[in-house]
Amino acid sequence: MTEQKVAIVTGAGSGIGRSTALALCREGYAVALAGRGEDRLRKTEELCGTAPVLVVSTDVTVEISVQELFERTRDEFGRVDVVFNNAGMGAPAIPLEDLTQEQWQQVVNVNLTGSFLCTREAFRMMKSQDPQGGRIINNGSISATAPRPFSSPYTATKHAITGLTKSTSLDGRAYNIACGQIDIGNAATEMTARMDSGVIQPNGTMMVEPRMDVEHVAQAVVYMAGLPLNANVQFMTVMATNMPLVGRG
Repeated sequence: MTEQKVAIVTGAGSGIGRSTALALCREGYAVALAGRGEDRLRKTEELCGTAPVLVVSTDVTVEISVQELFERTRDEFGRVDVVFNNAGMGAPAIPLEDLTQEQWQQVVNVNLTGSFLCTREAFRMMKSQDPQGGRIINNGSISATAPRPFSSPYTATKHAITGLTKSTSLDGRAYNIACGQIDIGNAATEMTARMDSGVIQPNGTMMVEPRMDVEHVAQAVVYMAGLPLNANVQFMTVMATNMPLVGRG
């Protein structure tokens, strides 16, 4: 048990998830590190130093796996104050007509169903714990607003995350559960490394896109997480200043 605030971060084995987990640890949170790759999670754990962390190999698409994540976090730390629904994936950047149903479904399962399953377990725990309540932060991505070419599964799920965020905010009001969404553009992670050599634009050209230090994203999540429950960042966009978003396409 701990009197520290407790956070769960999904997709904590790399990129935004790892950076956010480290930032939360530095702010004094106890953090449950969730993800599919235990080796990557162990590396995050190592980087957290002496901070109280819990590694839980988790497949967010599997109901029982998500339930185990929350149960183990409760058993270890006593409660859950913050959930960062960060785990996500995309499909190959190919024409829509060439996508298979399996490719579509994989993205839906991770990005949307995974966030729902974690949100549902968070509600169950946050409603029953004392003091009641907590905060859920969804990784919406700038694709929740504007698509990239050949990104229909990813873009559709991120638009859906906005709906989940709004519904969660509404349904959580009576139980002191706040929910917000962070929309991230071009954070420098393994996933965006290809941008350094150029990515396709809506007009069919290839262009190198600016990226920003992922630490700026981590600090934004820490800010959202640290607000009192009577205040909420409903939506925040943090992005590389010169990336093509405003006026994209």
